[in-house]
Formats: sequence, C-alpha cells, structure tokens
Amino acid sequence: MSERTTITVIGAGPCGLAVGVAAREAGLSCVLLDKGPIVSAIERYPLGMTFFSTPEHLELGGVPFVSISDKPSRAEALNYYRRIVSHFELDVRQYEEVIGVGRAGDGFVVSTRRHRGGDGEFRSDALVIATGYFDTPNRLGVAGEDLQKVSHYFREPHLYFDQDVVVVGAGNSAIDAALSTFRAGARVTLVHVLGDFDRGVKPWVLPDIRNRVAAGEIAVRWNSRLLAIEPDRVRIGPAEGARAENGHSVMGEAQGHEEWIPNDFVLAMTGFRPDPRLLLSLEAPVDSQTGVPEHDPETMETPVPGLFIAGVMAAGYDANRIFIQNGREHGGRIVGSLRTRFIDGVLRPE
Repeated sequence: MSERTTITVIGAGPCGLAVGVAAREAGLSCVLLDKGPIVSAIERYPLGMTFFSTPEHLELGGVPFVSISDKPSRAEALNYYRRIVSHFELDVRQYEEVIGVGRAGDGFVVSTRRHRGGDGEFRSDALVIATGYFDTPNRLGVAGEDLQKVSHYFREPHLYFDQDVVVVGAGNSAIDAALSTFRAGARVTLVHVLGDFDRGVKPWVLPDIRNRVAAGEIAVRWNSRLLAIEPDRVRIGPAEGARAENGHSVMGEAQGHEEWIPNDFVLAMTGFRPDPRLLLSLEAPVDSQTGVPEHDPETMETPVPGLFIAGVMAAGYDANRIFIQNGREHGGRIVGSLRTRFIDGVLRPE
C-alpha cells in the first residue's frame, strides 16, 4: 500500500533533515528515507574527529548546538541531530533503502526495501534528492583495489598496530589517518600525486604532520601514485604531470622510478563524489564535466517540476564547495518555494 505525503526526501543527513525541519515549520507533510541511520556519513567519520565549523554553523531550526569546545566532536554532532529528529518529530524511515523512483501523474513515486523485510512505496508532490556523497568514493582505478585490505574509510587506528600502512592523499582525512595510525604503532607511508599537502588542511594539524615527515617518522612519496596493490605489497610510481599545488613548495621529489614496498593495509583517502543516478533516472540534466545537476540556486529545483536537490549533490564533483553550514540553507529554499505553490491542495508549477 502506498503512503501519501507532500514531500519525500531521499537522504537523512543534516541537509535532508533541514528540509524536514523546514517542512514541519511550514505545516507540510514530509517523509525522509535513508538506507542507514540518520546522519550516517557523520556516524562513519573517525571516532575522534572534530569539525572545522563552530557549533552554530551546524544548527538546524534554531535549536542550539551545545559543545564543550569551539570545534564540536563527532559524538556531539550525532547527539545533536538525534535531538533534532526528536524535537521536531520528523518522520524519518531509517534502514529503508530506495530501490526506484519514477513519475506518478504530476508527482513522484518512490519504491523502497526495508531492512527488517518488506517493501514500501511513497507518493508525493515533491521529491528531494539529498543523498550526499559518502557512499561513492573516488576510486584509484588500479589492480587490487577491491582487496579486503583496501578501504576508502578510516574509523580508528587500533587495527593498524605494527602494520605497514599506505595512506593515499594529503588532505585532512589522509593526514588524520596517517597521524593516528602512526601514533598507534603503524609504519606509515603517505602517497600523493602532488608535491605538498593540500591547501585546505587544518592549520592546527599541518605543523604536526610536517614535523613527523621531517623526522622520518612518516614516509612520503610525493608526486607519486599507486600502480598496483597485492596482498603483501604495493607498487608505487611517478604521477604523470605531478606538480606542487598552486605553487606550494615541493617537500619531496617524485621517485622517478617504480618501486614495491611491503604493505598490509591501504587507506585510500581520495575523497567522494555524489551519485547522480536517481536524478538521471528522472531525466534531470547533470553536467557531464562538473557533475552539477541543472537547478535554480534560489529554489534548488531542477528542470523536472517538483524535483529538488539539497546538500552536496548541488556541488557535483567539487564536493568541498558545500558543507553543512551552507547546505542546511537548502531546506528553507526548497520549502519556501513549495509553500507558495499549493492551490486548493494541489502543487502548481512556478
């Protein structure tokens, strides 16, 4: 049996929840669907992670985010967003995976499969895609990437005690993984296609990683990339056309040759990108070069009437352009557009 609602939101991350909060405040019915728990991306962050943003930039619906420091922790964020769901009595269906979307008259139909068994169907006037990007890592594209020892996610360092670990990348995630595993007793080699750490590295972390590299405690292969991964070793070689990012000083040179080094684990901290397949299945245009779906930035609506995007989906392949602090604004834009378009209970196009 189908359930009827005004808005269906696919994704219950912070930006999806922002749509639910705005809908609740506007008196519009809204269901949020997620194949995992609420804010599942945050749940998968490293256990000791802290945010760049201060607490007020993570808040929804005017509910204060209280933190013991100026940089909230992962645990504090999880607690806060649980409170948001409870406070606004949001209708969130956790562990309900979307398996199909389609048009139903002037609206939409969403088919789901529940974790505990059984299927669901939701019909709505408007559909919001807020699926984030954490389920779609940027792959290395090398032989052996699918071995069990390779991960695009890092949770905590204990697993890597007395192990040879290669960390791919030189952004915040890579540096956190390298420092944490080193301090847990791993032998760490950092591999990066450029010649220095990325521009956006947390300024309070950069001196630490530079000192570890200078002391030889963490090995680095600059201007290099993985060429192959095997159960007990990896092959590293020069990256084609590698150079320092934006003229940053080069801390090390490319190897200039290929080498094999012993290896037990690979942490590929190569970033993520949104998955546009749901949008494409509804014939919403997505730029093939940037990955950005065509949409009105004032309302977040795509050229498909009633179909909206929220959160990092709007950034395409440049996922670092949208964070919680600016993606949370999308909920108000979407609901603000919708609430002016209901005439006699029927959604009218603008």
